[in-house]
Formats: sequence, structure tokens, C-alpha cells
Amino acid sequence: MKKNIRDFNLNNKKVLIRCDFNVPIKDGKIVDDNRIVMSLPTIKYALGNNAKVILFSHLGRVKEEADLAKNDLAPVAARLSELLDKEVVFVPVTRGEELENAIKNMNPRDVILVQNTRYEDLDGKKESSNDPELAKYWASLGDVFINDAFGTVHRAHASNVGIASNLEEVGVGFLVEKELTELEKLDNPERPFTLILGGSKVSDKIGVIENLIKKCDYLLIGGGMAFTFLKAKGTNIGTSVLDEENLEFAKKMINEYGNKIILPGDVNAFKEFNNESSNRIVNLNELEEDEMGLDIGPETVKTFSYIISTSKTVFWNGPLGVYEFSKCTKGTEDVLKALVDSHATTILGGGDIVAAAANLGYKDKVTHASTGGGATLEYMEGKELPGISCIPEA
Repeated sequence: MKKNIRDFNLNNKKVLIRCDFNVPIKDGKIVDDNRIVMSLPTIKYALGNNAKVILFSHLGRVKEEADLAKNDLAPVAARLSELLDKEVVFVPVTRGEELENAIKNMNPRDVILVQNTRYEDLDGKKESSNDPELAKYWASLGDVFINDAFGTVHRAHASNVGIASNLEEVGVGFLVEKELTELEKLDNPERPFTLILGGSKVSDKIGVIENLIKKCDYLLIGGGMAFTFLKAKGTNIGTSVLDEENLEFAKKMINEYGNKIILPGDVNAFKEFNNESSNRIVNLNELEEDEMGLDIGPETVKTFSYIISTSKTVFWNGPLGVYEFSKCTKGTEDVLKALVDSHATTILGGGDIVAAAANLGYKDKVTHASTGGGATLEYMEGKELPGISCIPEA
């Protein structure tokens, strides 16, 4: 178990907390504040223990001057002030006298939000490359470092690994602690263990498949990536998306683990890749050459739902259709319903499937919806996560 925020005396200490405030902002307004809300338990704990709280986060990507204005964290500071019901002082720079003076003038239970850490990427990618001078500088601003941004733990940045490497009192926050606790259930899952994978590309999921195919009892594949596996079996896929580069990988998996891999038998077929196109539910053996599958069909939903109902543990990454199209949400929605109706431990693996579950009203009904996209996948691939490995054991 990693050291966490409870392990430190925070009284009158300057506590640096790396949060994940990478929220969607449109016309200066926050569209979805879920990530801010999820950071509150750790921030409130620090405040409740009389700390001076200094928050860091990235927002978007900063490659050129034009990216600065649209990735300004000022709206986050305003929303955070509302949620905490206290002033959050926003410092619009990432280093220098203004930041140092703001910290020097802090009283216990004050909160500062530092400008977007990726502003430092404009000049030589200092944040993203874990520039040692920047990391040392940020660490010098505080006494304790808490990493509560699970979405970035697969990256070694100055604001996570860099700061952690320059301070003695280092731990994780409640959000990261919960992520690790829930995902560790998959290291030795209760069986039957079912893995559900969707999304468009096989390439995005190769590591997960290779790491978990031996461990899982069933692998249910939907989304665009299903058609690469179907093609590998010799099934006609019409004009459906095909990850040709990974066709051989799909063939290898089917040859070795075909008894575990469950593929769609019917699809919602479209003539064109748009929501207005004519569409029909069709068995794959009747799919026409000029049709593409954009969602799984009802018979596939039944098959997937039955397997889920018999499972004790289910991990799901990637939607089962082009859920952005209103005609293509049904497959994902119906399987989500089967998931929450089951008695299994159910974990959604970050990214698009969590967004889909939130939109469809199922996110809060599963055992755990991960806040990590790439971080969750890399954990499932068995990779070391730099933002976690730099935290000492308790």
C-alpha cells in the first residue's frame, strides 16, 4: 500500500496537491465539472487538517501561444471556490515572484491554484519532459506532496514524478488511493472474469489483450475493433472499419484463445458513416458489401448480457458502437444495463466508456468508474506507472 495523505502531519504545512482539473471548457465555461468534484475529498481533508493548500493541474495541450488563452485555469479556480464555499486564489503564472509571494502570504486553510502546468511546455516542454530544474523549483514551494491525479500517473511529468523526487513527504490522495484499490481487484479477480473491449482500433488494446487473455474467462469484443477479429475469422465485414496492420495479431488470438473470444453475430448496419444514413439490423452473414456495422445488434446484446449475468468480475473499456450517433447508442446502453443488473464487481476502464455511461445515467451504478484513460489501460497492460512508482510504500 502506498503512503497516502493520512500518513502526514499537515498542520501549518504547505501541501502541494497534483489534481486532475483537465475539464472541458467552452466559451470560458466549464461543461463538465466531474473531475473537480472528485478532487474535493483530498482538498477538504488537507484544509480540515490546517494545511496551506497549493494546487497544480494541467489543462489541454499547450504547443503554441494560441493555446494559452483557451487552456487558462481561471474558470476552474472560480468553480472550485463555489464548490469549497471559500476563496481559491488563482495565480496566473507557473513560477516567479507573484507565485512565491502568494504562497508566502498564505495562512492555514488558504487555497491557491497555480496556472496550468503545461504553460511550461511552450518553451521546451519543461512540464511534459520532467525538466529537473522546474521540478526542483515547484518542490521548493511546499513541504508535502500529494498526487491525486490518476489520469496522469502513466506519465513522468515535472508536476508529479518531478516534485515527488524532490520532497521527502510524498503520498497519494483519496482519488488515486481508490483507483488503486479498485483496479487491484483485477490482479486476482473473482471468477468467472469477463473482459469487454470496444473502441475502434485493435492497436489501442493489444497490451490489455495480451496481459489479460490468459486471466479472463471470456473476452467480449464490440466496437470497430470487432471487425478486425471478424475479418480474421473470414467473416464478411462490408465497408466496416478494419485495422489491417493488426489482422495477424487478431488471427493469432483467435487461433490460441478462440474459445474465450465472443464476437458480434449481428450489427446495426449503415450505408454511410453518419447518423442520417439509412440503417438496418442485420446478421453478419447477410451484411452487404456496401454496408458498415456501427453498433452491435440485439442478438449480440443478448449473448453479451447472458455472459455478464454469469460473471463475478467484469472489466470494460471502450464503447460497443459509435455512441456519439443517436442511432448507435443502444448496444452500449443495453449492455450497460445488463452490467448494473448483474451481481458482479463491475469496473469501467476510463475514457469513452465512462463518458458514455455518464451520458446514459449508469456511471454511478457500477462498482467503479475509473478516472484514467491511458493510465487505466497501462495498468491493465501490467506496465509500471511512473506517477505511482515514485510514491513510497507505507
